[in-house]
Amino acid sequence: MEKFASVAALLLLLLCFPVAFSGHDYGQALSKSLLFFEAQRSGVLPRNQRVTWRSHSGLTDGKSSGVNLVGGYYDAGDNVKFGLPMAFTVTMMAWSVIEYGNQLQVNGELGNSIDAIKWGTDYFIKAHPEPNVLYGEVGDGNTDHYCWQRPEEMTTDRKAYRIDPSNPGSDLAGETAAAMAAASIVFRRSNPVYSRLLLTHAYQLFDFADKYRGKYDSSITVAQKYYRSVSGYNDELLWAAAWLYQASNNQFYLDYLGRNGDAMGGTGWSMTEFGWDVKYAGVQTLVAKFLMQGKAGRHAPVFRKFQEKADSFMCSLLGKSSRNIQKTPGGLIFRQRWNNMQFVTSASFLTTVYSDYLTSSRSNLRCAAGNVAPSQLLSFAKSQVDYILGDNPRATSYMVGYGNNFPQRVHHRGSSIVSVKVDRTFVTCRGGYATWFSRKGSDPNLLTGAIVGGPDAYDNFADRRDNYEQTEPATYNNAPLLGVLARLSSGHSGYSQFLPVVPAPVVRRPMPIRRPKVTTPVRASGPVAIVQRITSSWVSKGRTYYRYSTTVINKSSRPLKSLNLSIKNLYGPIWGLSRSGNSFGLPSWMHSLPSGKSLEFVYIHSTTPANVAVSSYTLA
Repeated sequence: MEKFASVAALLLLLLCFPVAFSGHDYGQALSKSLLFFEAQRSGVLPRNQRVTWRSHSGLTDGKSSGVNLVGGYYDAGDNVKFGLPMAFTVTMMAWSVIEYGNQLQVNGELGNSIDAIKWGTDYFIKAHPEPNVLYGEVGDGNTDHYCWQRPEEMTTDRKAYRIDPSNPGSDLAGETAAAMAAASIVFRRSNPVYSRLLLTHAYQLFDFADKYRGKYDSSITVAQKYYRSVSGYNDELLWAAAWLYQASNNQFYLDYLGRNGDAMGGTGWSMTEFGWDVKYAGVQTLVAKFLMQGKAGRHAPVFRKFQEKADSFMCSLLGKSSRNIQKTPGGLIFRQRWNNMQFVTSASFLTTVYSDYLTSSRSNLRCAAGNVAPSQLLSFAKSQVDYILGDNPRATSYMVGYGNNFPQRVHHRGSSIVSVKVDRTFVTCRGGYATWFSRKGSDPNLLTGAIVGGPDAYDNFADRRDNYEQTEPATYNNAPLLGVLARLSSGHSGYSQFLPVVPAPVVRRPMPIRRPKVTTPVRASGPVAIVQRITSSWVSKGRTYYRYSTTVINKSSRPLKSLNLSIKNLYGPIWGLSRSGNSFGLPSWMHSLPSGKSLEFVYIHSTTPANVAVSSYTLA
């Protein structure tokens, strides 16, 4: 009888977890997760847009307020641009690239990750037209949710809402400062001019947030129903200071954390969640990193209290604390019914980076139940990701498009209505509900990579479009997952997270930083020859910059017309050519390059020569 019971139990386990013993393709999941951000884009879509069922939208955003707010991301299944969750999304994408840029590059996704970050930061630059003004929302949830329309043809109100000294929003400005500071690290080597611009905005936004204190949803009251700032703004001020210190190495921000850690709750709160509203666990993780790196100085006693709270959060996830986080019977951490998956992905990211921080400092996690090896944190993150990808009692992947069994009726306006490129018939505000929202069939457009809200406390899930608590995706669900998937795809090879971490420029092969040769013939393509040389170099803030002069020579016996150049691995400004998209041509005043003549253009960056090649040309 015992033997029969054992066999029956094994069969039951196999039925409940039909894919539990199969590995997952984390690289594929990573690639799919990045596509979701392209589906959420607002504004004029680029030529290299890969989610082709989407088109341009929100092209008049900000116009009624006299500001250009075209661009950015829709947060979830609606067509509103909410600034607070958008900024958190960008911060977490940037943190993923900062920690795991090398792993992203190995997977061929570093470029797409950086593009996703820049889509957000380009918008934030527009939304921050003055030092003490920040636009924090376009559209409002009430009018938007009344309608079910494609973003390309929405008829809802697109009013822009802002914070300023008279209507402060320290949480919104602080999170946006964190996003700009973190992103400035991402672009430090590949686009130093842009990086400095982002850091300037981050400085201004932090000063604005700190000087004019208040909750943003008291100023932008239409956000209260959707993204109320329950935790207040102290966590965002500490969060922004931590990111500004990491981005600038400015002692002021380290001192800010040391002086205010106790008073602002950074050392007092033992957290059980981390997300777009509550940042304390993220602050505690970053400050613990500074402590492990030996940067705390006189603030070490306060920073140790930050680390104690970080340890407490990690222990509660592992079930080794006096106050453990709830889990479903299938092992998924559970915080709330509505979009619980946001807490799963963000907690998984923190356990992943904390595991690597502890490994780099050769430390163990200190829990009430005893010391825990860092590898257990990474194993926990893996268990949560595996659950998301299908290792769960329903054998359901909660990432759309991954695996064989994933949600088909996502609560998402764009994916649930036929693409405007397929059928241009106008979808009215309420007609969209009658025709598309109420459909029982699968979505006409696959929302590849989207992480939906996920199951309830008992692992139950209903794939219905009207079940917004479980089937609506969000950008802040996906953003933390980028780093976790990149880390898991790399296996368990050892590396130090405490080395200077700045993502390398996206190149086909590693390129050492060394003084380039004085003259470098690039290549000859038929009658066109190209030669590069350094004309000057200088050091600024510890980095060596080079001015390259590049000469294009017409070696043929006829004038050269319609010249198109491809320039890759260029990480600075360029002068002397006209530009159209990713292609470069003769300057606008030059219609042709005569026989035997040459054209010179120059560029500046801090590495070896750019890869200049001839794409096409004609001879007169």
